[in-house]
Amino acid sequence: MDSPTTPLISRRDALIVGAATAAAVSSSAPAAAAPAASAMPIPRAKLTLNVNGQVHSLELDTRTTLLDALREHLHLTGTKKGCDHGQCGACTVIADGRRINACLTLAVMHDGGQVTTIEGLGTPQKMHPLQAAFVKHDGYQCGYCTPGQICSAVGVLDEIKRGVPSHVSADLTVRPLLSADELRERMSGNICRCGAYSNIVDAITEVAGSRT
Repeated sequence: MDSPTTPLISRRDALIVGAATAAAVSSSAPAAAAPAASAMPIPRAKLTLNVNGQVHSLELDTRTTLLDALREHLHLTGTKKGCDHGQCGACTVIADGRRINACLTLAVMHDGGQVTTIEGLGTPQKMHPLQAAFVKHDGYQCGYCTPGQICSAVGVLDEIKRGVPSHVSADLTVRPLLSADELRERMSGNICRCGAYSNIVDAITEVAGSRT
């Protein structure tokens, strides 16, 4: 029986030659034409927002978030952009009586609605009770999260007043108790990197006590 024929090149050399050939072919091929830019216009919509008691008529890209509408178009920069993913609570505002994350909702969804930002709650000369309590109890520290914290706290006190339960409410059929556990749970969507949580709870508790 004849012996097997010895290959002229090794398997390793064959792989190297094949890879080099493929690279040469791809480099010599003409570059694909870049796709033509879309001629479609950017979708825009006209809307009206009542912000802090003042009516604004806007025409916005329909993809504009409420947060960007407030900051970039109405120049109300008190509302902060933190994570821009609805995880930190820095952008919390009150929309039609409910606290929401302004970065997670589109401005066009609030056409004709009422929005309250930190600027609408009080001024340095006439502060909202919660603003004054945050100053008294040093609940603000660096201050970046404070606008969202205060707007959220306003919503929390309103929720408790209306009897809206939370995950730590022991009985869903009775009005929630104003306790530290309730406040911590309800404010858990607002992150404070300074760690002023205990001071924030003290500030909210003081204001809540003065309203009972």
